[in-house]
Amino acid sequence: MAVYLVTGGAGFIGSHIVEALVRQGHQVRVLDNFSTGREDNLAAVRDQIDLRRADIRDAEGIGPCFEGVDYVVHEAALASVERSMTDPLTSNAVNIGGTLNVLVTGRNAGVRRVVFAGSSSAYGNGTALPRVESLESRPLSPYALTKVTGEHYCEMFMTLYGLETVSLRYFNIFGPRQNLNSQYSGVISIFLGAYLRGETPILYGDGEQMRDFTFVDNAVEATLRACTAPAAAGKIINIGAGKGQTLNQVIERLNDVLGSHLTPRHAPPRPGDVRSSYADISLARSILDYEPRIGFEEGLRRTVEWSRSQFASKGTV
Repeated sequence: MAVYLVTGGAGFIGSHIVEALVRQGHQVRVLDNFSTGREDNLAAVRDQIDLRRADIRDAEGIGPCFEGVDYVVHEAALASVERSMTDPLTSNAVNIGGTLNVLVTGRNAGVRRVVFAGSSSAYGNGTALPRVESLESRPLSPYALTKVTGEHYCEMFMTLYGLETVSLRYFNIFGPRQNLNSQYSGVISIFLGAYLRGETPILYGDGEQMRDFTFVDNAVEATLRACTAPAAAGKIINIGAGKGQTLNQVIERLNDVLGSHLTPRHAPPRPGDVRSSYADISLARSILDYEPRIGFEEGLRRTVEWSRSQFASKGTV
């Protein structure tokens, strides 16, 4: 079996990837600085992985983590459009500088392939729906720009140095382990956290903005396929559910699952937010043999169940 390094492997998506790799019998090394990741996320596999505390901004410090590695899944990032608007310097340092360190170190270590966690925010506010990979990138925020820059670096390293890279444009991934307390988290986890705390969530805008909500297990499966699929090398590939829902529709479905009447408080739209977006996943289907197996309702049920269990066990979220 292969040796995998997962940067940001103690985070939301990263920890699910780590678990899936362990189940497949691979050797797994995790690199995380625990700024947002949590060791609790890896509790089920802690004794089966090599966990390293390191920061991707530290080029020298991360070097030993890459020794003997076949595949790198680069999930480490400082997420959130909102956070990047208030602190673009840190977003740049982590998401661009850190990604460059990962690519250089991976090239020097002779890894086979780096799979980069990109973002659908790359598309910006273009009117064409669904979003297809051939559309021009129009980032509206520093965060989106950092992710587009990461894609360009990946393409460049494959062209110049022969390091195989794949960039996956994740659409709105949700599921267990997404932070219920952070204002920078995904909208579903923000709403769930507010509900469990007995608070009124804030909905920025009129709620008619459209998103492609994709359960985390689907994204994990696509990511693992991207590590080894021969035709994926050098590509930018959308990973989503392939359908859009408005935030108002999501609130209705959330209320159905919760058995509640959650009504958000509206606030003005935030700068940098995209109005509507959902993925064309034709390329993922053809190259990765990807199909989102877990639908939105089932994913939402699992997420609510996990969120309630967190609240029940800790008395808080």
